[in-house]
Amino acid sequence: MKIIIRNTNIPEFIDDLMDEFPQVNFVASENPDEILQEIVDTDAIYGTLNEKEFAAAKKLRWIANPSVGFDWIMERSDIIESDVVLTPSRAPGYNPHGNALGDHVFGMILIFAHKWRNLLADQKDHHWSRGEYYNQYLEISGRTMVILAVGAIGSAIARRAKGFGMKVIGIDKNTSHIPEGVDQLWGIDRLDEALSISDWFVIAAPRTKETIGMINKRRLNIIKKGSHVIAISRGGILDEAALLEGLKSGHIGGAGLDVFAQEPLPKDNPLWDQENVIISPHTGHVTPEMPSGHREVFIENLRRFISDRPFLYVGDKRAGY
Repeated sequence: MKIIIRNTNIPEFIDDLMDEFPQVNFVASENPDEILQEIVDTDAIYGTLNEKEFAAAKKLRWIANPSVGFDWIMERSDIIESDVVLTPSRAPGYNPHGNALGDHVFGMILIFAHKWRNLLADQKDHHWSRGEYYNQYLEISGRTMVILAVGAIGSAIARRAKGFGMKVIGIDKNTSHIPEGVDQLWGIDRLDEALSISDWFVIAAPRTKETIGMINKRRLNIIKKGSHVIAISRGGILDEAALLEGLKSGHIGGAGLDVFAQEPLPKDNPLWDQENVIISPHTGHVTPEMPSGHREVFIENLRRFISDRPFLYVGDKRAGY
């Protein structure tokens, strides 16, 4: 059996694989020419591959996506129409990004709720301005959070929200199981209703053909006045131009954005200079624990691949998650 490991920046990972699976021929490379040559008789690849590489892969049975999301698959009919199985770096109830993104969301919430931008600016200027903050903070407890998609990431956010005493409404295609921390789980058909009562609206949905443009101008006009919008999953779900309109008009209280339709966010994008916007460069999930979580999922799936057992989770190539 032969497997290509396209991510070679962690040598100890390759060493661990070779120690546990001596029967496997691992080819660790990021060189396109070498991969094109080696892919011909490869059984699996840990990483993505382009059209030319995929066409040359005569024996390929498994693509182990090195991250959680794989919305790139939407443009790859060659892979979608094939029998090759694609697995993301997650498992049922487990997402290596979940805890970090849950923390990131509440970091943004606390910045807005307790005026931390202003406080840090005052500290830098040695300025004691106690009176300026009277009646300026937002109490989080008792507010309503609406989470679009309550998979492992949405659930991690929900658990933290309950710790802050919030009411949590989840919006999801699957309403058969209510995750911990979610008070009510509604279908997509009630998204507009949920937006109208949300104090904090969090987008945790994958980017798919169904979700692209889902939070459009009409829906941002429906959202409760003063509500804050936080996007931490994928860009393109939220209409950024309509969001900017809502922020400038005051209808939307603020936005915390870790993902954008175009990344990197262009330097001339007006969102950079909007005072009620917090921007992070698609790094909400990046912690020292995150890569090891990806690798643990891959290693367990590799054990299963070798022993012909079901993978932890098989991605739906047509749905994109």
